[in-house]
Amino acid sequence: MIFEHEIPKGSRLYFGKTAKAKRVLENSVCQILERNGFEEILTPNFSYSQHQSIENNKKLIKFSDEENEQVSLRADSTLDVVRIITKRLGRATNHRKWFYIQPIFSYPSKEDYQIGCEWIEHNNISDIMNLTADILRAIKIEPILQISNVNIPKLISTELNISIDILKNGEISELLKLNCEWLNSLLRVKDIKSLEKVIEVVPNTLKKELETLLEKAREVSYSNIIIAPMYYGSLKYYNGVYYRVIDKNLVLCRGGMYEADGISSLGFALYTDNLLKMLEG
Repeated sequence: MIFEHEIPKGSRLYFGKTAKAKRVLENSVCQILERNGFEEILTPNFSYSQHQSIENNKKLIKFSDEENEQVSLRADSTLDVVRIITKRLGRATNHRKWFYIQPIFSYPSKEDYQIGCEWIEHNNISDIMNLTADILRAIKIEPILQISNVNIPKLISTELNISIDILKNGEISELLKLNCEWLNSLLRVKDIKSLEKVIEVVPNTLKKELETLLEKAREVSYSNIIIAPMYYGSLKYYNGVYYRVIDKNLVLCRGGMYEADGISSLGFALYTDNLLKMLEG
């Protein structure tokens, strides 16, 4: 039996101190983004293009519109923001730096709030990583900033003729079974110094993307960086250097480079609920 006062599992309720903490956090981050030239946008909860953002379509909450076209509840904001700004609002604004505070939804009834931004037609990922670092310092936390490059696992898959799923799933034991010396060295990379060393021994096909990863990591001003060249994330659209901010088992932020309809851009999303958990601790 479901009582009238119950809320669906996975949905969010904020009241009292928690509601205030959420508002203070959002206001603090908004002020930083506004100082850096970002303007606010709120996108529709419904979308036609979420299948292009999420790796696992089963996580989408889907239904049909009045023309029987498939619609999803928003599960990610990035591609919708870029398309709305460049296509629907193209004549009304030429601004290219936008932020949003809004929830995302996933099957069956999970709701998560995000504070995110998109920097359209900009391609220096270190700028957005440094902005993320500024936000972390402003709210007085110092979690791990993990920097990766999505092209490296793809190239390894081709170089060694192995399934990309092994890398997606982080099956380290299967990779060790290959008994490949340069791969084992790559698995041990965790900082700039170890990345510099491994570039000398990997196949030439990998050197360029590893050098790009090294260059961008060097440009980030933050004290708690881990470099993870083998990591393969779950969002479809990242196509170069990308990153996540983690604290123990909590993912606090994801960001990276991507291309939408031929436009190179970059952005990030801070996960409000996980940040509140960390700040409470």
